[in-house]
Amino acid sequence: MGPNRIPRREWLFGTSASLLALGASSRTAAGFREPAAPMPNLQAASEAEDADRVRRMKWWHEARFGMFIHWGLYSVLGRHEWVMEEEGIPVSEYELLAKRFQPQPNAARAWAKLARAAGQKYMVMTTKHHEGFCNFDTKLTNYCAPKQGPGRDLVREYVEAARAEGMHVGFYYSLMDWHHPDGARCATDPEARKRFVEYTHGLIRELMTNYGKIDVLWYDVDWPLDAAGWESERMNKMVFGLQPDIIVDNRNGLPGDFSTPEQEIVAEKGSRSWESCMTLNDSWGYHRADDNWKSPKTVIRNLVSCSRDGGNYLLNIGPKPDGSIPEESVRVLTEVGQWISRNGDAIHTTDRCQVHASEFAGFTRRGNTLYMHVHFWPGDTVALAGLMTKVKSARLFASGQEIKFEQDRFRVRFTGLPNNAPDHPLTTLAIECESEPIQNTRFVRTDRPRNGVGI
Repeated sequence: MGPNRIPRREWLFGTSASLLALGASSRTAAGFREPAAPMPNLQAASEAEDADRVRRMKWWHEARFGMFIHWGLYSVLGRHEWVMEEEGIPVSEYELLAKRFQPQPNAARAWAKLARAAGQKYMVMTTKHHEGFCNFDTKLTNYCAPKQGPGRDLVREYVEAARAEGMHVGFYYSLMDWHHPDGARCATDPEARKRFVEYTHGLIRELMTNYGKIDVLWYDVDWPLDAAGWESERMNKMVFGLQPDIIVDNRNGLPGDFSTPEQEIVAEKGSRSWESCMTLNDSWGYHRADDNWKSPKTVIRNLVSCSRDGGNYLLNIGPKPDGSIPEESVRVLTEVGQWISRNGDAIHTTDRCQVHASEFAGFTRRGNTLYMHVHFWPGDTVALAGLMTKVKSARLFASGQEIKFEQDRFRVRFTGLPNNAPDHPLTTLAIECESEPIQNTRFVRTDRPRNGVGI
C-alpha cells in the first residue's frame, strides 16, 4: 500500500505560504513594497472539495458491498497472481501465456449476475495487474487482450456486463509493472522514469476515455516511485478531468477518496472513508489448489463489521482462465446473497454504529434502529449489556415477528425466542430505540451492585 504522503489540504497551505512569502519580498525599484497577491480562500476551497467528495461518494457509502475480480495471464497457470515474481519466471517465458489465455466470450456476464445475486452493488476488475498485461484495447502496447490470445477487449465485455446488471463499474490498475522495460529502472534513470510515467498516464487516459462513465479507479502498488515520481497530482487531475464523478483510492501515493486496508478490517478514524478488500480463499488470482475458503457466515460477519464502522467490503473472486467462476465461490456468494435478500436493509445505507460489545453478535445501525446480527444463537433469550438507550420495540428483522423484551439499567433481554436460530447463517434483531443507541459496558462493570465476600 502506498503511503499518504502529501494530503491535498497540506499542499494547498504550503503553496499559499510560499506565495505569501514571495509577495512580501517583492519591491519596486523605488523601494516600495508591491501589494501581496491575494490569499486564496483555503477554507472555502477545502469545504467545496469536501462537498464534492460527499456528492461523488454517496452511492458508494450506501452500497457497502462490492465484488473484486482478479483475472489475467496468471489465471492460466493457476498458482496465485504473484506467480511470475514468486517463482522467478523470466519475462520471455511468462509472456508466452498471452497466447494461451483464451477465455470464453462474455464470461463477465456470469460475474455480474453473481454479484447482483450476492447483494453486491459495484464491481472492480483488474485492467492491468503487476504482470503488465492489459485486459483492454490500447494503442500503447501489443501486450494486450485484443492483440493476443483473447482477440478482443475483455474490459469492454466486463463493463457491458456490469451495466446490464445495474452494477457500478470500477477499474483496478497496477502502477507496478514487471513486464515493461522501464518498470524497474525508472527508479534510477530519469529518462526511463519520464518514458514510463507517460506510458502509465497514457494507459490510464485510455481507460478513462474509452468506456463511458467509470465509478471507481482503484490504483495499486506504487513501487518503485513515490507520488512525485509518478506525477500523481497530474495523474489525478487528468482522471477527474475526464471522469468528474469518479472516486479514487489511496494507492498512487496520494490520500485519494478512501483508504484500502487489505485482508483485514481496520476502520479509519473520524470521517475518513475506507474499504476492506479481502479474498474468498487465500489468493486473489485463480489458484486451483487453494481450498481455504471463507464460509458464508464469515463473509457476512465481515460485512457486518465493515458496515458497523462506516466502511465497505470488497470481496474478491478469481475466475479460471476460461473466465468461469470457481464453484466454491459461487456457492458461498449465493448463500450470502440469499441472506442479504432478507436482511440487506440492515447492511446497505446504514450509519456508523457505536454499539459493538457481544461475544455472539455484531451490530449495524440506521438512525435510532439498532440491528443485532446474532451469529452464535444462544437459545430462547438474547441479552445485550450496557445499552444506555431506552428500547421501544423489537422484532425479528427477516420475518417482522415482534419480540418481547425487558430492560433495566444494565441490560436488555429479548425473550420468548425459538431455541434454534430462525435465520441462517445469522439472525438479525431490529431494536427500535428512543434515540441513537449507545453502549457502555464499563458502566456495567463499575456500577452493577456487588455482594459481600460471603454468599
